[in-house]
Amino acid sequence: KKVSKMKMISSSVAGSMNKIRSSIAEPIVNFVNRVREGVSNAWNYAKNTNISDVAGIKNISEALSNKINLKNINMPNMNGLEVLQKMKEKRMKIKVLVLTIHSEVEYLLKAVDIGVNGYLLKDSESAELKKAILAAVNGENYIQPSLIPVLNSKMIDRDKDVMKIESLTRRELEVLKNLSIGMYNKEIAEKLDISERTVKNHISNIFKKIEVTDRTQAAVFAIRNNLITI
Repeated sequence: KKVSKMKMISSSVAGSMNKIRSSIAEPIVNFVNRVREGVSNAWNYAKNTNISDVAGIKNISEALSNKINLKNINMPNMNGLEVLQKMKEKRMKIKVLVLTIHSEVEYLLKAVDIGVNGYLLKDSESAELKKAILAAVNGENYIQPSLIPVLNSKMIDRDKDVMKIESLTRRELEVLKNLSIGMYNKEIAEKLDISERTVKNHISNIFKKIEVTDRTQAAVFAIRNNLITI
């Protein structure tokens, strides 16, 4: 029964999270002419800046010789965000501009959290690429204007989630994590050495605090905020 319950929740959660996990970019080489145009427009201003397409990078060391990287999120050898994370961990003095075909706010937020220097859609005009490149050269960050409202909204939602999590007691957090992986009330009670009635009361309080109405929504909340992994 436990396995069946977990499968049901995993299936529901998978549907809700599918958008987050979907691929959001095609190879940069498909629009390299537009990139080159933007680069060439900025070139006279930034003559000493090396700019490269990283769609074919196989390892981090290949990025070392470039000051600015135009990064595709989905690359053939390593996820672009993974490369960005490693670059930042190694404190590489490289400016990174992310270009993508979709405006998936989850990836945008992740890139911003890691420390990307620019984030644009692949259909951006060369003039906007020029702005992003010059901003990076000048030590500034650039987010495509059309993406800023949804980014701000997502950041507000995330702040709200943080407040909701902080409102939970230690025990409520434990119960939330366990119900989110498919455990029944009785199983949670046995694991935490509390009564089943107490578990029900905790779940009722949890639902009110995080503003959900069922266990699947609670599981999505837990996954979205990295309280559990699947």
